[in-house]
Amino acid sequence: MKILAILASNSTLYYHHNKMQKKTIVALTLCLVFGCSGMLAGQIQDHPFLQAESVKYKMAPELKDAKLIKTVVDYNQIVYLLTSKGLYREFEGNEIAKDLLYRKISDWTPVDVTTQEEEGYLYYLYSDRFLSNAHAGAIFAKFPAGIYNQLVVNKQGTVLLAGPNKVALYINNEKSAEYDIHGAGLNKWYVHKGAFYALSAGSICKLEKNGIRKIFTGDGLNALAFKGDSLYVGTQSGFMILQKESGKILMPLQQRLPVQTITGITIAGKDLWCATDDGAFRQDSDRYRYFEGKRWLDQNKIIDLTADQAGNLYLLTPTGLNKISFVKTTLAEKTKKIEDDIRKYHLRFGFVCEIQYGVPGQLPTARAVDNDNDGLWTSLYLGSQAFRYAVTGEEEARRYAWESFEAFERLLSINHLKGFPSRTFERKGIIHDTIVWRAAKDPEWDWKGTTSTDEYIGYLFVASVLDQFVAKTPQEKGRVASFIDAIMTHILDNNLYFVDYDGKPTKWGRWNPEYVNAYAPYVSDRKLNSAHLIAGLQLAYALTGKERYKQKAFEMMDQYGYLDNIMIPMKTIQRTTDFVHLKEVMGDEWNHSDDEMSFMTYYVLAKYAFNDTLKKKYQWVAKDHWEIEKPERDALWNVLTCAVSGDVDTTSTLWHLREYCTDLNRYSVHNSHRKDLDRLPDNFRHQTTRQLLLPGEREMHRHNTNPFALDAGGDGQSRLAGDEYLLPYWMARYLKIIVNP
Repeated sequence: MKILAILASNSTLYYHHNKMQKKTIVALTLCLVFGCSGMLAGQIQDHPFLQAESVKYKMAPELKDAKLIKTVVDYNQIVYLLTSKGLYREFEGNEIAKDLLYRKISDWTPVDVTTQEEEGYLYYLYSDRFLSNAHAGAIFAKFPAGIYNQLVVNKQGTVLLAGPNKVALYINNEKSAEYDIHGAGLNKWYVHKGAFYALSAGSICKLEKNGIRKIFTGDGLNALAFKGDSLYVGTQSGFMILQKESGKILMPLQQRLPVQTITGITIAGKDLWCATDDGAFRQDSDRYRYFEGKRWLDQNKIIDLTADQAGNLYLLTPTGLNKISFVKTTLAEKTKKIEDDIRKYHLRFGFVCEIQYGVPGQLPTARAVDNDNDGLWTSLYLGSQAFRYAVTGEEEARRYAWESFEAFERLLSINHLKGFPSRTFERKGIIHDTIVWRAAKDPEWDWKGTTSTDEYIGYLFVASVLDQFVAKTPQEKGRVASFIDAIMTHILDNNLYFVDYDGKPTKWGRWNPEYVNAYAPYVSDRKLNSAHLIAGLQLAYALTGKERYKQKAFEMMDQYGYLDNIMIPMKTIQRTTDFVHLKEVMGDEWNHSDDEMSFMTYYVLAKYAFNDTLKKKYQWVAKDHWEIEKPERDALWNVLTCAVSGDVDTTSTLWHLREYCTDLNRYSVHNSHRKDLDRLPDNFRHQTTRQLLLPGEREMHRHNTNPFALDAGGDGQSRLAGDEYLLPYWMARYLKIIVNP
C-alpha cells in the first residue's frame, strides 16, 4: 500500500495564509482515494467553535419616528434602549418595547441612563434628579433642572453628573464636589477602576481631587475604551493606544482599518470593537473582521455600542438595535440545521433550490424558484446525502438521495427527445418564456431546454456517488446505469452534442472536436470539455459494460488529443479575446464555473479510470488545478482533490466550513473602500487582495463565483439552500479529514 508523501508548499503570490494557521498538506493511501475511508494523517476533530450570528431586534412601532440615543446592558443581562420617547428594553423574542415594569417612572423620559461600573446596576438621569431601583430604591438626589445631561457611576457608588458647564460628584445621595468646565468642550465622560475620565475633540482629561488634569492633547478624538492600564482612543482617522495615566503613546495611530473614522470603541472580553458610520469591525490576531450591510446590521451608521458579559455586542443605529453574538456550535450541529432547513424550505420536486422572498427575510413569503443550473446545484445536495449515508448509514440520507434522483430521472422523461436531459421543469402556466421553455408530453407541465455542461457534470457526479454509496440492489444500480446510458447514448448518437428540440446543438452542450479543438490550449474550454467527455464515457462503460463507450473514449484520446487536452497545465490558461462562441468572448475572464465543473469532473475521471496509468495522470491533473486554486481556501476544492490525489489543506478546509455563514440570505456587501486590505495588481483570476476575505464579509455565493470579489449586489430578496456547504462537509467526514470527537 503506497503512501503519498506529506508535501510542503509555500504561499503563492496571491495567497497570504493566517499567521496562526499553518497549512497542512496531508496524504491519503491510494486505497482510501477510491473505496475506503481509512485514517487520514493530520485529521481534525470537530470540536466546538464560535459562530458569528446576527440578531436584528423587532422595534416597537412607535419608535419608527423616535430618536434612538443609547443602549446599555445591566448585570441581569437585560438590554435597555434610551430614546426620545422614553426608556425601552428587550423582551423575549428579540423584541424592543417600552419598559413599563416600574410604575410612575415608566412615564418619564430619562436624559441619560448608565450602569454602575462592575456592579451593573441601572441608573437613571432626569432633568432634575437621578435615581436607581437598586438597593431598595434608596439611591436618589434632586438638583436644579437643566444642568446635567450625562451620568456615570463608579464601582464605589460615586455618581458623576456632567453638563456643558458643570460636573458634580454625589456620594450617598449628597453632592460632594462640583467643577466648572465651561469652555472645555468635555462632551463624553467615562469611568475606569473608580476614576473618571473626560473626552473632548482635542483632549483627554482625568477628574482628580484638585480639578481636571489633561492627559493627552490631539485632534479629532471621538471615543475612549479602557483595558488594564491602556487607553484606546478612537479618532477621525483611526485608533491609538495610550498609557492611561501619563498619556504616553503605546501604539501610534492605526490607519490600516476597514473604516478610519471611528465613532465608538469598546472592549468586549479581550476583543477590541470599533463602530463607524459604515459598519463595525473587530480586531482579530492578524486581521480586522468587518461587519457591514444587511447580513449584520439594519443600517451601517452606528451611533452607540456596548457589550454584555458573554461578549455579545450591541450596535445601535438611527433606526434599530442589532446584536452580534458568537454562539458555540460544532460542524455537526451546523450541518443538521442546514439539512433541516433544506427539507423545510428549499425543495422543489426533489431539486434543491434557491428561494425568493415576497418580503426580504420573511420565510412565510418565500417561493421556490427554478434555476438554469437546478441539476448542478442539486447534485451537490444529493452528493452530500450519499456521503452522509456512507459515513453514518442513516436510512434518512439514503431516502433523500433517491428522492432527488427522481427529479433527475424526470429531466429525461418529461420531454419527447430521446436521452436529452431537460435543464429543469415546472407546472404549466408559471413560466411564459417560449424561447427556451416547451410544453411537456404531460399537458400539465413545461420543460426547459438549452441544457449545458454545468448540468451534464452534475449528472455524472450524481450517478457516480449513487452507484458507489447508495444503490444496493441490481434494480437500483440499473436505474443509475440507465440514466447515464440514456444521456451518453444521446451524446454519441448526436455527434458529441446535446441536440435540443430545434434539432441544433445547445449553446454549451458541445464535446465534438470541431468545437473543443478549435480553441487554443490556453482557453479553458479545450481542457474542460475534453475531461467532461472522457469522464462520461468512462462512467458509462463502468456502469453498463458497453464497449462502445470505452472504444469512443480511447478514440477521442488517441486520435483527437483529448488526453493531451486534459493534461494541459492550468498555469498556461490565460486571458484571451481571440475566440468568440455564439457572441460570447471566450477567455475574457477566469471562469469560476469551470473550476467547479473541473473538480467534480476530476472525481469521476479518477474513480472510473480505465487503468492505473490514466488514474495517475488524472491525479496529477487534479493536483495541478488545486495548486492554482489554493488561495480561494474552498473546502470543496480541497475535498475533491483529496479524494483524487490525497492532497488537502486541512486548515483551510476547516476554516471554510466553520466560517461559512449560517445566514444564507443573499445580501449586498461592500469592501472596496477598506483601508486594511493588501491590494494586488489586476490579474486574470481577479484576485483582488493578498488575503481572502472572511465568508461573513463576502456575498453569500455558490462555488462558481469569485470569492475575491470585494463588492456584490443583492437586497436580501433571496436565500441559498446551503448545499454548497453540505457536500464538502460530508466528503470531509467520509475522507476523515474531519472526525467527530
